[in-house]
Amino acid sequence: MQKILHIAEPFATGVLSFLIDLTKRQIEEYDIYILYGIRPLTPPNVESLFDKRIHLIKIDDFKGALGTVLNPKVYQTIHKYYKQIKPDIVHLHSSAAGFVGRWSIPCSKTKVFYTPHGYSFLMQDGSSLKRLLYWGIEFISAKRSSKTIACSEGEYKEAYKLSKNSTFVNNGINTNELKPYIQQSQSLHPPLRICTSGRILYQKNPKLFNDIAELVPDAKFIWIGEGELKTELTANNIQITGWISREEALKTLQNADVFILPSLWEGLPISLLEAMYLKKVCIVSNVIGNRDVIKSGVNGFICNTATEYAHILKQIANQKIDSNIIKENAHQDILQNYNVDLMAKKYSIIYIFLN
Repeated sequence: MQKILHIAEPFATGVLSFLIDLTKRQIEEYDIYILYGIRPLTPPNVESLFDKRIHLIKIDDFKGALGTVLNPKVYQTIHKYYKQIKPDIVHLHSSAAGFVGRWSIPCSKTKVFYTPHGYSFLMQDGSSLKRLLYWGIEFISAKRSSKTIACSEGEYKEAYKLSKNSTFVNNGINTNELKPYIQQSQSLHPPLRICTSGRILYQKNPKLFNDIAELVPDAKFIWIGEGELKTELTANNIQITGWISREEALKTLQNADVFILPSLWEGLPISLLEAMYLKKVCIVSNVIGNRDVIKSGVNGFICNTATEYAHILKQIANQKIDSNIIKENAHQDILQNYNVDLMAKKYSIIYIFLN
């Protein structure tokens, strides 16, 4: 049985969900090892979320993105485990793991793959100098003998600028887990219930979420999550749930009419795919990841300003938009293009035939 070594510096949120679902399907075919780092949002029971046959190895030298890249011990640690495990395939996840992995492992002797899960140089919360540094890190690393597998078509276009040895596989979700949460009733009952989910931080654009809520005062807005910028959510019609269990979060989403994602940047958001599968009208910002999935007016809506979001929401509330068609189109799109079984099959094909 061939060995896969996954290296994931941020073992939280989207990367964690991605690896849980992917490795559940890979374990029947491969012997799997995961080197991972702890972040503030890493669940305390993270090891219990994986198949017991998977070898999980916590790396204490992973200290966040730049802290990892600038830590000499990380390179030694990864090379040590590479020599011990002797993997046939190495798959790197996130910019930090992508850099240290490609410079710690003899890429010319091993099949090495890299998935950014959202390029750091596209993040807008840092200075232009910091983004230039991240771009330089990616540019230099792209010269190594490895293949980039982007998680969306938009991310692939950015990857191709750095290296023509790139392809993409859309993120997928575990639809079986979500089936019990599909709301059978498709009728709207006022007030309109609008939710989003994730950590309340700059990337998720809480200011815009608040502006939208102020423009639609008759609707109920819910932010599923917690975070340092919750003070920006001041509108009277916003509820913040705080950190709640996965089951509670899905129940909250189940009872919503609309899911909005006003992010400033994304890779390919799992939360959006889940909301589409659960037949929610999805309204998103015009960024990579969001616009790769949403076809405006067909399976959701893309907006640029708070006024545009508010206009769509009012049309939904007044039933001037056929929400049921939008919801069904989104649901079918997930079944056909963004399910985890299809994702796992595509990765296996790339592992075998492409490098």
